[in-house]
Order: sequence, then structure tokens, then C-alpha cells
Amino acid sequence: MKQVAKERKGSNGVPLSGFCPRFHRAVELVGKRWTGAIIRSLLSGKRRFNEIAEQVTGISDRLLAERLRELEETGIVRRDVDCGPPVRVGYTLTEAGKELDGTMRALAGWAERWMPAHPRSRKRT
Repeated sequence: MKQVAKERKGSNGVPLSGFCPRFHRAVELVGKRWTGAIIRSLLSGKRRFNEIAEQVTGISDRLLAERLRELEETGIVRRDVDCGPPVRVGYTLTEAGKELDGTMRALAGWAERWMPAHPRSRKRT
């Protein structure tokens, strides 16, 4: 007789396999390393590449360019070219990107309450 595996459920009773594909894609995109920091940098307005790189310390130019392209392709960031001279490229959040403001603020608040300042230390509750 064939055994049927029990479906795992989350704390809210929703099957874990039942996550919306859109939710999954959104978490994968925003949760990529450096992406949240890039979005947070752009929440305060238009930035040039070097300004973002200064704010998001530790990211390589190659990876910053890659993340900005991904965010542009998904409609979160808009790349604006000012023909100059000199030619300047700026990045801004689209309306979809600006809507992440509340999410980013909520995550920042959660991090302040629950994430240790140093990876090896733990906050006691």
C-alpha cells in the first residue's frame, strides 16, 4: 500500500508548499545579498552609481552593477541617463520600488530589536 506523505503546515495552518509563486520570487529578489541595502539607499532619492557604492560598503562594482540590472529588469529601479556633457547615469526607484519603503522600515525595526550587532552574539529575551 502506498503511503501518502503528510503535508507540512505553517503556524497559520497554510500548507508550506502552498506559498504563492509571486511571494517566493519577491523574497528571492529582495533577499539577495546586497539588494536590500541598494533599495534602502535609493529610498531617499536619485543616486549615481558611485553614491550607491559609497553607501553600500563592501559590495564590488561588478556585483552592484549586476544587482542594479536585476532590479531594473524587474521594474523596481529605473536607470536614467543624462546626456551631459558629461554623461551621467542615475538610479531611482519606480513606483513599485517606492512601495517597498514600509517593508524596508519594518525589516529595519525588526533587525534593531532582534539581530545582534555582531554575528556571534545573541540577544537574550
